[in-house]
Amino acid sequence: MEPSVSAAPFPAAPPWRPTPLLRAVIALHVLAVIAVIAHPALWPWALGAALASHLPVVAASLWPRSRWLGPNLTRLPEGSAARGEIALTFDDGPDPNVTPAVLDLLDRHGVRATFFCIGERAAAHPELCRDIVRRGHAVENHSARHRHHFSLLGPRGYARELRAAQQTLSAITGVTPAFFRAPAGLRNPFLWPALTRHNLRLASWTRRGYDTRCRKPARVLARLLRNLRAGDILLLHDGHAARGASGRPVVLDVLPPLLASIRAAGLKPVTLPAAFGLPDVARRGADRHPAPGTIS
Repeated sequence: MEPSVSAAPFPAAPPWRPTPLLRAVIALHVLAVIAVIAHPALWPWALGAALASHLPVVAASLWPRSRWLGPNLTRLPEGSAARGEIALTFDDGPDPNVTPAVLDLLDRHGVRATFFCIGERAAAHPELCRDIVRRGHAVENHSARHRHHFSLLGPRGYARELRAAQQTLSAITGVTPAFFRAPAGLRNPFLWPALTRHNLRLASWTRRGYDTRCRKPARVLARLLRNLRAGDILLLHDGHAARGASGRPVVLDVLPPLLASIRAAGLKPVTLPAAFGLPDVARRGADRHPAPGTIS
């Protein structure tokens, strides 16, 4: 388990409020309505302006690291970076064909990581999900179903996805996730209010290796190591992992040289909860496993 660190108490998720971009879009819509009321003949121009104002919102929705739609963690906090910490994160699991090997590699190097798990996959492999926590890693929310149209959901759709995954992961591990990562990093303005209601913080990444589609470990490794420095959040996948020419998951060939390079650079991988002041998350979860059959 990771040692305790000196950190400020973990704050509640920031309350929802319109970002400057959203305030500008709302203001433009109000002005368009006023213009049409005052001069009805202007309606084509007013409508065009209102529709055009949606373009930056769409762009922000398609940019995973954007903060235009609300808070988004792309790096660890300053205190964590000052300690030489970085975060390894794995998405789309747990996968019984890949995750155990990833866990063994992390154990071999004495490294802790964060696994953003899909609720349905966790429910299908609860013991594997519990094993992640038992080995000292963090399990966080990656939606209930990993829907391809996640960025098109409305308030109710987001509420269902977040709530279902929170309930499933909490019941399996005994720990309530504190972080959320959107499928493919895509979302829309309705996500932030849903995150606030579930006390979740959106976490994306500093850089990713594209290991779900790149079949060459050297290229994935190069992307992850480019300008590597303290405070970085790296994205890999234990689910939906690309296979190399031999059929072996690329992530398993990337991890050993990546971990060696991280150690050579004097950096220390930690879980997201530890970096943000919750170092005991894994210990709390390891002591509270539900009885088999409690997951619906």
